[in-house]
Amino acid sequence: MQGKKELIPKMLYQVYLQDLIPEQNYYRLLDKAIDFRFLYKATKSYYGEEGQESIDPVVFFKICLVGYLNNITSDRKLIDYCSNCLDVRLFIRYDIDESLPWHSTISRTRQLYGEEVFLQLFKQVLSL
Repeated sequence: MQGKKELIPKMLYQVYLQDLIPEQNYYRLLDKAIDFRFLYKATKSYYGEEGQESIDPVVFFKICLVGYLNNITSDRKLIDYCSNCLDVRLFIRYDIDESLPWHSTISRTRQLYGEEVFLQLFKQVLSL
């Protein structure tokens, strides 16, 4: 008998993002291989002590790295891609139910650092 698959959404799911991504996934291996914490110190002087919290600099550079590795040049398309890829969500530490930063946040953060600083730090990430 021919089967016919239909999606019947559930009201609640109990799913762990870590369980959905294989241990040998590229982004998991990349995350284990590179220590991105140096970015906190390198970008500290660009942030004030008051106001709303900004995007995490590590998340910002990881998103930029995903764009570079996948040849995505549009910030809007980059956020769409990151939102739809479970392995990328795990890489940037955003769970399934969390909204990613707006595409304009990526553009503004890149401008905050200025081209020279952004390129210097991004090249440092690439060299690692």
